[in-house]
Amino acid sequence: MNLECAVTEEMIALALRTKPHDICLVPEKREELTTEGGLDVVKYFEQVKRATQRCSDAGIRVSLFIDADEKQLDAAKKAGAPVVEIHTGKYGDADSIPEREAELARIHRAALHAHELGLQVNAGHGLNYHNVRPIVAIPHIEELNIGHSVISEAVFIGLEQAVKKMKALLSA
Repeated sequence: MNLECAVTEEMIALALRTKPHDICLVPEKREELTTEGGLDVVKYFEQVKRATQRCSDAGIRVSLFIDADEKQLDAAKKAGAPVVEIHTGKYGDADSIPEREAELARIHRAALHAHELGLQVNAGHGLNYHNVRPIVAIPHIEELNIGHSVISEAVFIGLEQAVKKMKALLSA
């Protein structure tokens, strides 16, 4: 199980009770419907570090969902997280080719920096059948989170075919 949750006492306590294999700490407020950016590890460093340590001590592997920013990656490493998930939402939402290329370059630099820090690099948010190939081509990204797009496509073609279609893009 991979539990995605906010860095709140209530959610960390739930994680410690359920003991998922992985936990991904994300920014989240009650009024938010979705995460529109990465967790600010720099600003909330002590809170994130405590949550990371508590979960790690319980045998739960911790990932931090963060923006493709060197300061955030450095803080994630200092907080003790072995894994980061780079937020790709700005790339997915880019309205122009230059904007998309700039975001892709930023993600590429972040993946390299995270790898150099010894972090496992994952990525996700806003990825779909039309934009995933340039992301999967980035060295050092080990895992992508693309659930929403796959499930949406499954409405039209069925889950098995939707998964096969995405796997084909990831393998090409």
